[in-house]
Amino acid sequence: MHNKRGAKEKQNNGKHHLHLFLGFFRVGVLGYGGGPGSIPLIHKEVVDKYGWLSDEEFGDILALANTLPGPIATKLAGYIGQRIAGVMGMINAILSVIMPTIVLMIVLLASLSSIRDFDWVSGMTAAVIPVVGVMLAVLTWQFFEKAGQGIGWIKAIVMSAVILVLLELAGVHPGIIIGALIIAALVKRDGDRSAEGEES
Repeated sequence: MHNKRGAKEKQNNGKHHLHLFLGFFRVGVLGYGGGPGSIPLIHKEVVDKYGWLSDEEFGDILALANTLPGPIATKLAGYIGQRIAGVMGMINAILSVIMPTIVLMIVLLASLSSIRDFDWVSGMTAAVIPVVGVMLAVLTWQFFEKAGQGIGWIKAIVMSAVILVLLELAGVHPGIIIGALIIAALVKRDGDRSAEGEES
């Protein structure tokens, strides 16, 4: 009985590692446009395809990851890999997401001198940008829709407008805004708990 259970756990663990490798390898290969361009791909893999996280969990992790230093794709890969398959899962996911880029960089830089004059090379990134833009727009609308359902549409619209002004006109760093919102949410929750305690 124990042998069968151990074999099944081993099989499931191997399956998780395979899925982590495939999911984050696809992100590493297709994640054009830098960190922001990788976010919709990671969402597609971990929420839609494998169901490791819900939309709400992914939004919370993304918000927290944005307040911390370092590339967003590796932070998400490390956390999600560790959550799914422990330390080895974390290593697997991080290597899977960064190795394709490293290999491509080595190959492209080694052969760049011979292909840099081709039009398709100079236009490659420009052709991918609209795809990344649409994916980001879809993900943005999904987060905005959830914010509207969670805190109400008026609050969501007002907060979005204020944050847009702070980011684009005032030049405030996104990490500062996210950190301030997290602190405000924690203070509000503690206040609500205190009020509930006094009422009871």
